[in-house]
Amino acid sequence: MFCPIPDYVMVSCFPNMIIANVPECPYGWEIDQLSLGGTCYTGVSSPGYYRFSIPDLTPRNHSYCGTQSEYMDGKDPKYVFYNFIISNDTSLTVRNQPVNYSFSCTYRAAYLVNNAVFSQRVATVYVNNGSIGSFKSQLSMNVFTNSKFLYAKDAPYVIDTSEIGSEVFIGIEAKGLSNRFKVVINNCWATPSPYSTDRKRWSLIVNSCSSDSTVTIFENAKDSRSMFKFNSFRFQKLEKVSTVWLHCEVQVCDGEKLFCQPAPCTSRSHQSELEPPGGVLTVEFQLRGLSEDV
Repeated sequence: MFCPIPDYVMVSCFPNMIIANVPECPYGWEIDQLSLGGTCYTGVSSPGYYRFSIPDLTPRNHSYCGTQSEYMDGKDPKYVFYNFIISNDTSLTVRNQPVNYSFSCTYRAAYLVNNAVFSQRVATVYVNNGSIGSFKSQLSMNVFTNSKFLYAKDAPYVIDTSEIGSEVFIGIEAKGLSNRFKVVINNCWATPSPYSTDRKRWSLIVNSCSSDSTVTIFENAKDSRSMFKFNSFRFQKLEKVSTVWLHCEVQVCDGEKLFCQPAPCTSRSHQSELEPPGGVLTVEFQLRGLSEDV
C-alpha cells in the first residue's frame, strides 16, 4: 500500500461537528492502529485520508472520545475543544515513527448553549503543521442577489410568499486557503426545523447531483467557491411553519493529492452515502406573509 507523506492535518470546525483528516497510513500506521483521544478507534477511510469525527459539541458531552473543553470567560465567552489522534501498537517492537496529532476548535459559548442564537452558516478550517505551511480559512454559505454571485444578501433571508418559486442563489466559499484546496458540495436539503437530521426534508443536491430540474449547479469542486441555485418553496401540511432551513454537507478537498471533481451524474447513484465525508452548514429563510395553514 502506498502511503503519502503525512505532511499536514486538516481540521474542520463545523457548527455541530469537528472533523479531523489525517493522511492515509501516516508513517505506515493503519487505521485500526490510530485512536481519537487514545480511547476510540473510530476512524473512517476516505480517499487519501483517515477521518475522525467528534459529532457532539454540546458542553454536557464535552468528553466524547477523550475530547476536553475549556471555558474562556469574558465579554464574548468561548469554549475551546481539544483532542488528539495517536498511534497505538501493542507489539513488542515498533518500527514506525509515532503519530501524535493535536487539534482544537473554538466556539462562542452562547452558540453552543442555544445554537439558534447565532448563524450556523460558517465553519473554520485549519491546515496545520505542514510543509505547505499553516492556514486558517472561513468556510461560509451565503445567499446572493443573482447568478453573477457578486453581492451576498444580509441575514435574515426573507422570501415573500408571493415570491414562492423564485430563484435563490447559494454560494459556499473558503477564504484564506491555498488554491490547491477545492470546496465540494456533497448534499443539500431543506427542513421545516433548524435540525439537519429532521426526517421531514426535501433534497436539492444528492451526491453532488441536482435532485430535479429546479436545481442548477453552476460550479462544484473546481476552486475555493461552489455555487448553485434552486426555486424557493414552502412545506405544505405543516401548521404555522414560516421558516425553512437549508442544510448543505460540504468538504474541502486537496486538489494536489486527490481528484476532487465528482463523477458525472449520469454514471452514479443519487442515493446518499451512509458515512458523509463532510460537515453541515445551515442558513435560515423566513417566509413573510404566510397567513394560512396548509
